[in-house]
Amino acid sequence: MQKLFNVLTIASFAVSAGVVGAGAYVYLNQDSIKEQIKEQIIEGVKGSMGGALGSALLSAPADPVAGMDESGAIPLPVVPFGM
Repeated sequence: MQKLFNVLTIASFAVSAGVVGAGAYVYLNQDSIKEQIKEQIIEGVKGSMGGALGSALLSAPADPVAGMDESGAIPLPVVPFGM
């Protein structure tokens, strides 16, 4: 019975040491971990856009004043079919 308790004690110590070690690693490297996650999110968003933003910018008029009416206001888009 004593051997069983010794094995359980050693296993418990190993698990506790692993948890403390992992927590210390994350705490000490939290800035670099945050930066890596931020870069992955930015790359994911860029990939999901599929160049939609780039094509929208390329198709925009070169002169923003060209879309204005006589009063200097840009007209709002209308909803088709009177919805």
